Amino acid sequence: MPAATPFVEVRESPMLKSPLRLEGEYRRPDAGTLVREVRKPYVETTTLRDGQATLARAGKPERRFALSRAPELAALQNSFGALLAGDATALRAHYTLDAQGTRERWALRLVPRDRKLAARLRDLVLYGSGDELHCIVTTPAKGDAQRTLMGSAAEAATRAGETADIAALCRDGDIAG
Repeated sequence: MPAATPFVEVRESPMLKSPLRLEGEYRRPDAGTLVREVRKPYVETTTLRDGQATLARAGKPERRFALSRAPELAALQNSFGALLAGDATALRAHYTLDAQGTRERWALRLVPRDRKLAARLRDLVLYGSGDELHCIVTTPAKGDAQRTLMGSAAEAATRAGETADIAALCRDGDIAG
């Protein structure tokens, strides 16, 4: 994954009339920082650095909190860093790994080792081909899975607009069918 990659994320909830679709970009300006910039349907930047999360929205005061209060964000920062660095040892320190498929079409399931994180997050499943990550399916301990398209899959969803079938674009990398 490059130092910057587009994303399209879909959040479903019984409290929403229709799924919430977010578009933006993930950036990794340095080894210790992960930036998530939402551009649609609102503008928001979340920066994870030095054990802290900073949330900035136009017209609102900046919010900061310790990642220890949000272990799923700390796990996201750790897993992105390890994935970008190709550091399987670092991934194994935080997750049990289950890789399937071939280089052309692969899936990597990450199950949290930490009990506190596992109480919130059942697993992350990453789908891709070659060295490109296409989709991350995040399954919380309770609730519905969330799909985040990355790279070329996110670009395809952006081109298709609201009619994009996010699940199908995610499944394109799904070796299970």
